[in-house]
Amino acid sequence: MIAALPMYDRPETAEANNRFWEAVRDHLGFGPSRLTRGRDVWDIWQDPDLVIAQTCGLPYRSKLHGRVKLVGTPDYRLYGCQPGYYNSVIVAHRSRAGEPITEFDGAKMAFNDPLSQSGWAAPYQHFQDNGLRIGELRETGSHVDSGRSVADGFTDFAALDSLSWEMIRRYEEYAADLIEVERTTPTPALPFITALKRDPMPLSNAMSRAIFDLSPADRDALHLHDIVDIRQTAYLAVPIPPAP
Repeated sequence: MIAALPMYDRPETAEANNRFWEAVRDHLGFGPSRLTRGRDVWDIWQDPDLVIAQTCGLPYRSKLHGRVKLVGTPDYRLYGCQPGYYNSVIVAHRSRAGEPITEFDGAKMAFNDPLSQSGWAAPYQHFQDNGLRIGELRETGSHVDSGRSVADGFTDFAALDSLSWEMIRRYEEYAADLIEVERTTPTPALPFITALKRDPMPLSNAMSRAIFDLSPADRDALHLHDIVDIRQTAYLAVPIPPAP
């Protein structure tokens, strides 16, 4: 069996994620003894022995829909978002403080992954809605590296998952060189999924109870407050952008 929480797993949150999974497993009554790390996420998400994992909205609606079951959506209580939703924070170098989004028409963008809702789909839609173009693209592999690319002057802006941005501001020194330009329209947050053969209800219940059991420090580290039920139709209603 496999359990993985890769989306917000970083050195500062790893132990809190371990304790969260241990609590989930205790309430569930089964599952692997430890989280899987270092394995390709697509292999994890599609493994028939998957117990629980977290994916992103764009991979779910574009490729995983129909191949996995939704378990629930985390509520991170993010600024400007209803429970279970998140958005992207468009960041630029601090030297551009006060510039409106229109000044970034045709500008060079750092993005983490072509199948990232927050790093690609959300900013693409935001620029489209504002009649703006995204210029040259630089793929970085992670939100942390996208932010660093902007701070170091290699790119003009990036769109960062709002929870990743909270963690970057907390843990990365380069965050002092970035400013927020705008935030995108909220969409359903990164869902927890399980294999098709599993009943998601016991998993959702176990996760909710595990969140209640977290220490204040672990809850703060993970920003986890609840598991909410966001229907599949809400995920599938979000537009799929063209590939970068």
